[in-house]
Amino acid sequence: MSQQILIVGAGPLGLCLALALKQGGLDPLVVDAREAGAASGDPRVLALSPGTQQTLKRLGVWPLLTPTAIDTIHISQKGGFGRAKLSAADYGQAALGYVQEAGALAQVLEAACREQGVAFRHHCKVAGVFPEGAAARVVLEDGETLSANLLAWAEGRLDEGKGVMVRDYGQHGVITLVHTAEPRGRVAFERFTPDGPLALLPCGTGYAVVFTAAPDVARDLLALDEAAFLARLQAQFGERLHFTAAEPRHAYPLLLKVRTEPVGPRQVWLGNSAQTVHPVAGQGFNLALRDAWQLADLVLKTGGDTGAAPLLAQYHGHRRLDRKGTIGFTDLLVRLFSNANPVLSAARGTGLFLLDVLPPARDFVARRMMFGARAW
Repeated sequence: MSQQILIVGAGPLGLCLALALKQGGLDPLVVDAREAGAASGDPRVLALSPGTQQTLKRLGVWPLLTPTAIDTIHISQKGGFGRAKLSAADYGQAALGYVQEAGALAQVLEAACREQGVAFRHHCKVAGVFPEGAAARVVLEDGETLSANLLAWAEGRLDEGKGVMVRDYGQHGVITLVHTAEPRGRVAFERFTPDGPLALLPCGTGYAVVFTAAPDVARDLLALDEAAFLARLQAQFGERLHFTAAEPRHAYPLLLKVRTEPVGPRQVWLGNSAQTVHPVAGQGFNLALRDAWQLADLVLKTGGDTGAAPLLAQYHGHRRLDRKGTIGFTDLLVRLFSNANPVLSAARGTGLFLLDVLPPARDFVARRMMFGARAW
């Protein structure tokens, strides 16, 4: 069986790529190791930038979603002075970003793909890829062989090995949804602590939480009863909100993993298969979607051989600045703010104060978060 483009992964990223290609007149095949609809059970929430909103509008799915808008981002550090606020009104935007449940986004995208005739193969795991001239021979785990001009990896974790740079932050992220005594507003909070960033994003009637902690502390947080967990969260966050209830918690390790060459013969790696970044500043999915949109745009404009080496080299060149800039931005934030060094704490406080009072500095951070490195 031969395909122009075979997409591995039926999560939100792979579905967005498939939808963009299908709407452009191509017929991609999406293969996924899981059962149909598995991605709709994803418990994470995603921070969607205005740039991502524009892309989802182009794909026709934005009106089908129910995201929560962020008007303001409040940035502070625990145990130190200095704070900064970013406001959507300062940039002529309806919102600085939006918060959306990943599972609900996947459900809407899969329905749109099926409505437009995108082909799927579930319970299919790729066991090997063998580039052979004008196509790649793709061997599935059950022994079946497919052929594709281009294989786009759009799922899963990035395995360590040759050509992969890894930085272990020594942190786990505990995620949950909490409710507060105060009415939920449209303010997101990014609070830097010696243990790592603590993020609260307005989501539905509550707040989505990413509570960063050392691995052993994260395990303890999962084991606590609800009242004890809320007390720990309150102590870490401060008194701007008061927490009344928490939903089930999950934890995952936080590492930086970067594939140094995200293209290869007849293959391209997108999103988490190309780079896994820390969730600070909520840049992961937004960067991934810019990867996918750029690839679809080049493939559709160029025509012809969808996996040709010059096309993939062009894609790599177009994505280099945004990719490196976003990876560097998130990595710097984590390393600069996740420590108890008193000298750095004072410097961070000064930096937050200057960020708050200097419009150019504020603009740099806000535009990078909204549109990526190419915003400039």
